[in-house]
Amino acid sequence: MSEQSRGERSGPFLVGDRVQLTGPKGRMHTITLESGKMFHTHKGLLAHDDLIGRPDGSVVKNQVGIEYLALRPLLSDFVMSMPRGAAIVYPKDAAQILAQADIFPGATVVEAGVGSGALSLWLLRAIGPAGRLLSFERREDFASVARDNVATFHGADPENWSITLGDLAEVLPDVAPEASADRVVLDMLAPWECLDAVSTALKPGGVLLCYIATATQLSRVAEAIRATGQYTEPQSSETMVRGWHVQGLAVRPDHRMIAHTGFLLTARRLAPDTILPELKRRPSKTEFSDEDVEAWTPGALGERQVSDKALRRRVRAADAAATRSRDGDHGSASDGDDLADAPTEPSTEVE
Repeated sequence: MSEQSRGERSGPFLVGDRVQLTGPKGRMHTITLESGKMFHTHKGLLAHDDLIGRPDGSVVKNQVGIEYLALRPLLSDFVMSMPRGAAIVYPKDAAQILAQADIFPGATVVEAGVGSGALSLWLLRAIGPAGRLLSFERREDFASVARDNVATFHGADPENWSITLGDLAEVLPDVAPEASADRVVLDMLAPWECLDAVSTALKPGGVLLCYIATATQLSRVAEAIRATGQYTEPQSSETMVRGWHVQGLAVRPDHRMIAHTGFLLTARRLAPDTILPELKRRPSKTEFSDEDVEAWTPGALGERQVSDKALRRRVRAADAAATRSRDGDHGSASDGDDLADAPTEPSTEVE
């Protein structure tokens, strides 16, 4: 990967840059700049050459005088519009993961599973070129989409990133030696199944963070972490984001908000043979039966499935975008990448 990846450039627009164009009604399009090329809409043409060399944040007019705001897409814009194999980690959760797991430049981070590569992009930015990201994924098709999305954003395959196919509990010891990982981030259905391997790979004082969707998963993984006796008391939270409408004196919360997407649970690895002081707390019902455990199994958690046809289409789209970005061959398919048609964040209606 070059010193400055394509997704992290600044300064005037250059050939090969991705540019986000916002029209007068707020509709967004993402194009890849190529000398001599035209951006086509039903409201006229905009020449790429009119953008090349202009500062980021410029306003340009197309051939019939319609104005477009031109900006380089933020990483949050990119992850919300990129092709998806699995569901992505949304920006609001990614920000909290970076903060709560204390991801720092130069860190060695283990990530499982990789999904569509959204969290991988955030982690790569946080660890910088001196860090290492070791990603693990059980499904080859998901790993392929993630590789292509990361290559599309950076313009190359990052040298400090690897994806290993297989079950984390089985393959982690072969990739990460004992006490070699500073942080472990688990985004999977049953993280409790990997705790032995993770505990071996994680350095004393290192952070384990689990991103989990349901309350039953949250309970199960917290109890499993406590049972190892190798971690501090698990801390759990969720993040909700509510926008506000601010127009003159009309100031009120938006009617819709980005509510629950997942829980974050963190714990820190204790030194070997350390016994955590017992916490004083009120008695509570912590026992659970075999029937309770059965309700926690991955099959009962309702994992959302993507149809094979839809996944094949997304794999092709991700591969095409990555090929153009790696090779610098920006064909006609680069025009009309329409953010307005991309999947959007889940919202919960608020009365």
